[in-house]
Amino acid sequence: MGSVDPDKPGVAAETRRQLAICNICNYCNGLCAVFGAAERRHRLTDSDLDQLANLCHHCRSCLYDCQYAPAHAFAVNLPRALARQRWQSYARYAWPRALVGALDGSGLGPGLLAAAVVLAFTLAVVLAVPAATLFGVHTGPGAFYRVVPFGVMSAGAMLSLGFALLAIGIGVRRFWQATAPAQRAVGQGGRGTAAAVGRAVLDLLTLKNQSGGGPGCADRDHRPSRLRRRFHHALFYGFLLCLAATTVAAGRHHLLGQPAPYPLLSAPVLLGTAGGIGMVIGCLGLLWLRRREDPAPTDPASRGADVALTWLLLAVAATGLALLALRGTAAMGLLLAVHLGTVLALFVLLPYTKMVHGAYRAAALLRDALQ
Repeated sequence: MGSVDPDKPGVAAETRRQLAICNICNYCNGLCAVFGAAERRHRLTDSDLDQLANLCHHCRSCLYDCQYAPAHAFAVNLPRALARQRWQSYARYAWPRALVGALDGSGLGPGLLAAAVVLAFTLAVVLAVPAATLFGVHTGPGAFYRVVPFGVMSAGAMLSLGFALLAIGIGVRRFWQATAPAQRAVGQGGRGTAAAVGRAVLDLLTLKNQSGGGPGCADRDHRPSRLRRRFHHALFYGFLLCLAATTVAAGRHHLLGQPAPYPLLSAPVLLGTAGGIGMVIGCLGLLWLRRREDPAPTDPASRGADVALTWLLLAVAATGLALLALRGTAAMGLLLAVHLGTVLALFVLLPYTKMVHGAYRAAALLRDALQ
């Protein structure tokens, strides 16, 4: 398996060499925030490199605009160098240290673990629930809980997601402390900080740095397009809509005493349906682009992890939509077990897949805005 070494020799040195050339050249300064930030961090320490690598949204435009790209003797391929640095940074700040080996860039380890979690949970439900209940037709409030008790659902979700959020939070805290500039910005008052936070949030929500300086990412080759940014938006906002659906459903259950499932035109179902469709579109679009992209700007060592995560997110969305469509049939029980298994696998793997890039990227954007 391709578990990442957070201190692999040569990665930081090569990233530093290429950024030093970029700082001298300045040709790509208008493409994204990385180049301006690199000029402000002219020492390019290892933590500076981690900040810049996570600030990069991998639009890849700089490779095709670079006059020093391979086959020039300088061999500047900054998207690949930053991708390698970025993947190393996930391992460098990961918590607990004993699980750093789970950051398998090939995607084989996380993929096998996800499959094992889904299979184990599904088998547990099949063995624990009588066949008449598992394959029976259940309707009305509380139908799902006749197959998998509410306590089992909520305990599994809280324990797995709680640990994941704790691990990610500790990792981001380590990243934030390590990437603090040597000289702090002067005159950053409360109003200035609020404005910086606003800029960072806006950049995160719009994926501004994935615009390639305006015309879009180099999705497949040197020709810019906005497809990758749109597919990322579909996945990102679809995921947020699904979280909103879960939050609204939890409120109805605990505050109003109305257990799931809910009517088709209710807020949780409408939000979840829109979110699931958005995630499916985003995942399928990104997988399609992956098959057609130029491999030159990508990091071969971590490419598999990107694909594995996309497939897992697609499985979560697709099984959720299938459960919604067939919840009034005898297939509901088995579909519920498979869907809950995929959600549990996602929660378990959150801190050790590329899913953490959202948290690190948000921190990098805020750090840059504050400077």
